[in-house]
Amino acid sequence: MIDLRLLREDPDRVRASQRARGEDVDVVDALLSADERRRSSSVRFDELRSEQKSLGKLIPKATGDEKAELLKRAGELSAAVKAADAEQNEAAEEAQRLLLQIGNIVHPDVPRGGEDDFVVLETVGTPRDFAAEGFEPRDHLELGQTLGAIDVERGAKVSGSRFYYLTGVGALLELALVNAAIAQATAAGFTPMLTPALVKPRAMEGTGFLGQAAQDVYRLDNDDLYLVGTSEVPLAAYHMDEIIDADQLPLRYAGFSPCFRREAGTYGKDTRGIFRVHQFDKVEMFSYIAPEDAEAEHARLLEWEKQWLTSLELPFQVIDTATGDLGSSASRKFDCEAWIPTQGKYRELTSTSNCNEFQSRRLSVRMRDGKNVKPLATLNGTLCAVPRTIVALLENHQQADGSVRVPEVLRPYLGGREFLEPVAK
Repeated sequence: MIDLRLLREDPDRVRASQRARGEDVDVVDALLSADERRRSSSVRFDELRSEQKSLGKLIPKATGDEKAELLKRAGELSAAVKAADAEQNEAAEEAQRLLLQIGNIVHPDVPRGGEDDFVVLETVGTPRDFAAEGFEPRDHLELGQTLGAIDVERGAKVSGSRFYYLTGVGALLELALVNAAIAQATAAGFTPMLTPALVKPRAMEGTGFLGQAAQDVYRLDNDDLYLVGTSEVPLAAYHMDEIIDADQLPLRYAGFSPCFRREAGTYGKDTRGIFRVHQFDKVEMFSYIAPEDAEAEHARLLEWEKQWLTSLELPFQVIDTATGDLGSSASRKFDCEAWIPTQGKYRELTSTSNCNEFQSRRLSVRMRDGKNVKPLATLNGTLCAVPRTIVALLENHQQADGSVRVPEVLRPYLGGREFLEPVAK
């Protein structure tokens, strides 16, 4: 959540951020009003309690009419204290409810607009000219079926649409990707983590996934637990309610977990194959760092993502995501989009977000710097979202005979294979 002091001192900045996101601006004024009620009722409560305590010392010493008058006043004060306490609690609850509706303050350099208003920062590599090579590229599903690697028909039979099986070399390819990604992250100083796929409501709310993203979240009503859409959630909540010494920072974790997303609002979009699915595995980078170092860490996370995609020999572009496509927790987000030959465009493979102190305030993760205790910054970055990476690998490295060349970085994890070969039918 945002710092309430910022709201009080510069409400126009908060209004401008909400407006840039395409979110409700009126909630800012409603929060200012609730915060003022909370503070004034708190002052009123303290004044009444102080008078009540003073009166309590006078009553034992009083006699006769004076004592009767004091007792009468004590009764009135008792009722007033209860009313003031109820008022401050109600105002505090209202302020907290409204505070959770306000997104992170947008970084001033983020391009304004919606999903299509991003700015391309860099293009790496050149898409292959399949026409010059003399053949028409096949899409990832056709290739996956030829290789005996992907089975969406039985996935739909067993679980419904947007589910799939990875079989044979498809399963081995996932394991190779995960192992190679974890190896890169470990070499960069990340601690590997296998994280829970089910979390409590506070973990999900604390990371910002019960706001605008709530429609994509799976919930187990009987258990009051949520299935995570990314290991960012359990990694952010790992140090919930803790104070971390400044000399321990940065803390960097590389989490591997299954991820679950409803993909609400995407009816009819990316229905073929495994590009947009309800369940997938992912390796996610997560950093806890001092707030003043957050922007530099954001740049490092992006470089690690670029290193990964370059090692997979994929052509890609880096974009600065526009305000309307940020997500409530991010102040700025960079996406790496790989070229998908059969779609003729770049599609998102990784993203990295700077959440500043937004999540740590919600989850009460703080740092101790000398005598000062303050919220720290959190950042996240996808290293490998498996199905989309498989899509990009199959399509970009396919050969005319239906085989797929294996990038060198993955060969040690695939028994030295240089090519994935079609299976005999």
